[in-house]
This record gives sequence, C-alpha cells and structure tokens, in this order.
Amino acid sequence: MFPRKIVWSFGLLVLGLFLSFLITHKSLLIPPVFADELEDLQKQIDQLSKDLEASKKATTPLEGQFASLQRQLKQIQANINSLSEGIKTKQKELDFREEKLALQQALLEERVKAYYIRSYLTDPILVILSSFQSGDLFRELSYRQSVAREDREIIVSITSEVLDLLTQKDKLEKDKAKLALLQAEVDKNADFLEGEIKKAKDYQAVLSSQIAQLTARQQAIIAQRQAALNLPTSLGAGPLYCTDDRNLNPGFSPAFAFFTFGIPHRVGMNQYGAYGRAQAGQSHEDILKAYFQNFNFEQRPNINISVQGYGSMPLETYLLGIYEMPDSWPMEALKAQAIAARSYALAYTNNGSKEICTSQTCQVYKGGNKGGNWEQAIKATEGKTMVSGGSPISAWYSSTDGGFTFTSSDVGWGDRSWTKRSRDANGEVGNFSDLQSKAYDKDSPCFYAAQGFRSEFAKSAWLKSEEVSDIANVIMLIQRDGGVSNHIYQTDKPNPEGQETWNQDRVKQELKNRGGSPFNSVSSVSVSADFSSGMTTSVTVLGDHGSETFNGTDFKNYFNLRAPANIQIVGPLFNVEKK
Repeated sequence: MFPRKIVWSFGLLVLGLFLSFLITHKSLLIPPVFADELEDLQKQIDQLSKDLEASKKATTPLEGQFASLQRQLKQIQANINSLSEGIKTKQKELDFREEKLALQQALLEERVKAYYIRSYLTDPILVILSSFQSGDLFRELSYRQSVAREDREIIVSITSEVLDLLTQKDKLEKDKAKLALLQAEVDKNADFLEGEIKKAKDYQAVLSSQIAQLTARQQAIIAQRQAALNLPTSLGAGPLYCTDDRNLNPGFSPAFAFFTFGIPHRVGMNQYGAYGRAQAGQSHEDILKAYFQNFNFEQRPNINISVQGYGSMPLETYLLGIYEMPDSWPMEALKAQAIAARSYALAYTNNGSKEICTSQTCQVYKGGNKGGNWEQAIKATEGKTMVSGGSPISAWYSSTDGGFTFTSSDVGWGDRSWTKRSRDANGEVGNFSDLQSKAYDKDSPCFYAAQGFRSEFAKSAWLKSEEVSDIANVIMLIQRDGGVSNHIYQTDKPNPEGQETWNQDRVKQELKNRGGSPFNSVSSVSVSADFSSGMTTSVTVLGDHGSETFNGTDFKNYFNLRAPANIQIVGPLFNVEKK
C-alpha cells in the first residue's frame, strides 16, 4: 500500500497537468456561450445611443424618429429577454452537470489512486520479477496496461468535464454581468425616449401656437396665393394642366423644386383614384366604400331641385348634365361618380329646398344631356344614394388626392363622420417610390407636381440655392423672434401689412443679431414623411451653416409666405427634387 498523502499528491499532479494542457488548448472546449449575440446586442446599443444623441441635438422632436427609436428599443429588449432566457437555461444545465460531477468526484478519487498504483504495477521489470509463470507474464502485463489506460482515459474525461464546467460557469457569470449592464443602458435609453416622446406629444399640442406666429392675415395671404394658382378642385373644371418641372431647365444649378402629391382638397372620393380602382377591377360600391365611411346605400325618389340659372328640374335630369368625369373612363368609375354627384346634390340642396350652383364650387353642370357612357351610368344607378343618419351625405370629391385622403376636419371644414383618412394605394407604402408606383391616382398629371412658376426660368418652379437658404433663415429667425413676422413676406411683392419686407441679407443680419448662424448656400435638402397618414413631417437643409431640421408644417407655411412669384407647396405631403 502506498501512503494516502503520496497517492493524493500524485493525483493532484496529474489533474494539474491535464488542466494545464486543456487550458493551453482551450479551443478544444465548447465555444463561449452567447458571445455573438452579446456582441451584436452591444452594436445595436451603440447605434441606438448615437441615434438618441442625434435626437437630443435636434431642434424639433419628430414623432417619426421616435417611432423608429421605439422599434429599435423593443427589438433590443426582445434580444435581451431572449438572451436572458438562454442564460437561465444554461444555468440549469450547468447546475445539473455540477450535481452529476459531484457524484463522479468519488470515482475520480478512486481512479486517480488506482491509476497511480497500476502505473507502478505495470512496470515491466516488476512484472518480470513477480511470481507469474512465463506463459501468463505477457497477459498480465497487457491486462495491467489496458486497465491503466482505461483509468487514464476516465481521468482525462472527468477532468475535461470539470474544466469545461468551470470555464462555462465563469463565462456565464461574465455574461450575466454584461447583460445587466446592457439592461441598465437600455432602461436608461428607454427612460430618455419616453421623455422625448412626451416632448413630441407636447410639441404637437403647442404646434398650433407655434404656427400661430403666422398671423391670421398671413394665413389668409397663403390661401389667396394658392387660390391664384387656379388649381381645380375636381375634374369638372376641365383637363388638368400640371407641368412636370423635372423636364424643365431653369438655366441655373444647383436648383431645388418642391413637389406636392395631389392638389386640393383631398376629401372624399379621389376621381383619378376611382379611375385606378376601376381599372383594377373594383366595383362602384367598392370604390365609394374606399373613400367614405359610416353610410349606407339607399334609394331616393326623383325629386325636383333648383339649379342656378336653369330653374327647377327632376334630380335625375339634372345629373345627366353633370360634367365631372371623362366619358371614356371605366363604367364602374362613372357609376361611383354618378352616386357621389346625386348624394352631393341632395345634401347641398337639403332635399330640394335650396338652390345648387353650376361651377366647381358645387359641381360642374353644363345643362342638357351629356349622353354616352355617362347617361348609362346615371340610369344604371338611378336613385342610388349614400345616406348617413337618415340624410344624404355631402359626398365631396376631388381630382387628385396624391395617394392619401383626409377627413373634412383635417382641412378646416366642419367634421363629417362619413369622411375618412385613407392611404389610397394598392399595397403597403414605405417611401415615395412605393407611393408613386402603388397609388391609385398615379396616372393623374397632378399626382406629383411643383406648383407655380417664373417666366424668366423656363416657366418652372425651380429655386436657387440662396433662395432655399433664405427660407431656412426665415424659419430660424421666426423661431427666435416671432415678433418680426410682419417683415417676412415675398421680396418680389408689396408687403401686405404695409411694413418693410426684409430681404435675404437683412434676414441673415437679424438672425445673427439674435445669436443665430444663417445659411449662405444650400447643398442638399431632404424630407421625412409619415406614410401612414400622408404628411411630410420634417425638412432637413444642409449647407455652409451645417444642418438644420424643420417641422414639415412650419417649413411649408413659411415657404408659401416667402417663395418668389406664385410658387407654392399646396398640400401636406411634399418632396424635394434637385438638379
């Protein structure tokens, strides 16, 4: 028998040698758990932190950016939750392995002891000097060596298992610590984001007061300028004439033009949208349900109504002389127009008690019988009316909505429950390219157009770099001092308030006087939009001053006050082009 102290010393020596070997060759072990996930998670955190830092520096909170940051946070939190669950599972596995190894510890002790003894007894000299017969000598030697090898393999296996367990437990603790730090960072960012979202909501609540820096007089002037563009509210005014300024060369570069999607007023049925939907196989009822809500189709009698300049006549006779949609358009679009016109006439006249006008202020009537497909559409839908709460609805319609419709209250009219906000497109829309390819009214010449022109620049709406700079400078000046708004009008027109209109240089100087840094030139302009509601949310201007981001509504309003000639942005959704 060997002294126990010697056996254990030798066993520990063997264990130490194996541990040293396996640590040196740690690539043979199981790869560290979750290393890739944690690295990816940290990258996401770093990127999110950069985005949040950029958001902190933004002068105007933008809900679109916040929604994006919220999605990032939710994804990161989901990754953290998944990783946490993985760590819990790994902890259970390691606990089980630890319990199993505890049972194997006694075996390891015996195997180390046995291995030491057998290593000594397998010495060929000792075997030869033993009392074995020569025939059994080699069998005994072979047996002892085989058992010793088996002991050694078991020791290696158990030792490897012990080392792997220790390595995995150490890695697991590090992962837990790192995960805790990541969770703390995400919580911190989430708290910040919640605060920023509140700021955005507060901003929306006070947006009216900021916009109120535009006086009622200024708002009226903007309305007058847009009215002077003579943009038709419906197809009844005749063929649409909207020029694609992208094909016009103003003679200078860089040049910027602001393209609006659609033309007023974007409430109710989109006539070009009805055309696109009919082309796609939709019925007249499907078309009308796409543009109106909270109504039913009902039959109404052919009462007499009073028509301005024409006297009294039966409703169905009046409808034959409506000129609001080309006769060549698909029959289902014509039927939808017929029902909309009938419903509007009944609502406008209060079931015949009031006279209806004949211009596009009401709906265009030219007398007589237009005939053709239009007559067929009137007869095929005779009496069919859209009704809500027992009364015919004011079934407004417009030529081109630019891919989005709005409620009557959105455009400043009285609230009507049958009007609706809708994305008028065939499929999801995530960017301007999607909208231009999927909108039902994309075939309208006014679907995407820059409104207004200057004769000296090829009758185009292109603006010079310094003119865009001036608009940006005007907004920055107003943000610092709303009291100067009566000096902010077009420099090529008389000041409507009888005040001095500040030119580009004066605006820059006044901005400097108030601690601002003006633009002298602009190199690029980009916009962000909410494609769920159809509104440009922000405009970012980049130039020699650096970068400035403005609220989309603010930019549009001050653009319409300051832009030269009759150049205007005529709707909530607009984009910028450069050449």
